[in-house]
Amino acid sequence: MKYLKLIRYPNLLLLALMQLIFRYGFLKWQHVPLSLADWQYVLLVFSTVLIAAGGYIINDIFDQNTDGENKPNRSYVGKSISENAAYNLYVVVNIAGVGIGFYLSNVIQKPAFAAVFILITATLYLYATSLKQILILGNIIIALLLSFSILIIGVFDLFPATYEGNQAEMRTLFSILSDYAIMAFIINFIREIVKDMEDVNGDYNQGMRTLPIVLGVKRTAKVTFALSLIPIVILLYYTNAYFVANNLIVTAIYTLLTVVGPLLYFAIKIWSATSKKEFHHLSLVLKFIILFGILSIAIVAYNIRNHA
Repeated sequence: MKYLKLIRYPNLLLLALMQLIFRYGFLKWQHVPLSLADWQYVLLVFSTVLIAAGGYIINDIFDQNTDGENKPNRSYVGKSISENAAYNLYVVVNIAGVGIGFYLSNVIQKPAFAAVFILITATLYLYATSLKQILILGNIIIALLLSFSILIIGVFDLFPATYEGNQAEMRTLFSILSDYAIMAFIINFIREIVKDMEDVNGDYNQGMRTLPIVLGVKRTAKVTFALSLIPIVILLYYTNAYFVANNLIVTAIYTLLTVVGPLLYFAIKIWSATSKKEFHHLSLVLKFIILFGILSIAIVAYNIRNHA
């Protein structure tokens, strides 16, 4: 169980669920050719999960002192798990993840695409060892990696199956994936800042340079409030321009209730939040917003199918 906690298995399950929903709750309903067989797509999901697990492991290895202050009850490396054992597990999951990526790249006859998996693995290592020390950059990198886990579906499953006769349809589907990737980036970027506010004391003692340390917690909360208005405005526009305009009322109601509503709640609460407990709560709110946002792609597909 300690190893499952080390690799943040709830987050990995959410990542796997996201990629499975995008394919089986959306793309499969569009009746377009897909490059990967079902079992090969499962391998793609598994590869993504393994590389993400490696990212959590290497981050914990280099964050032992910080985690000891910020979350002593959820710190495993150097306590219940030796540093050597953590390194060994890190090597195994990354070799497996990149190896599967190399195999899938050859399956779709795009061997150069294997570089994607190597680049992600290297980025996670650099993040843990140095990039997270750079103001804002670490938050951007983690948010980008989540959004790319959506785009990689299009790269491996849509792009290789695109030909002249279906370019327009495939472009539309990839555009939808891109919209979700952008929204995932924005919300996860905000969540990373909230997590920095939650961990501000331990980060400060370890000499980190996060936004709450540079600006102060209260000012950062105000900045985060302003940032939270961006996805709210985008979603309200998107809901009206695409869902309401195309009479996809079920999707519009779902989006307003499960994504826009909680984002408004977050914006109200973050304005005056000051305690570690409040920031932890708001971080969880954003995680659930991401979950319900992911589920909305299946609602969109279902609504389109019934409306048609």
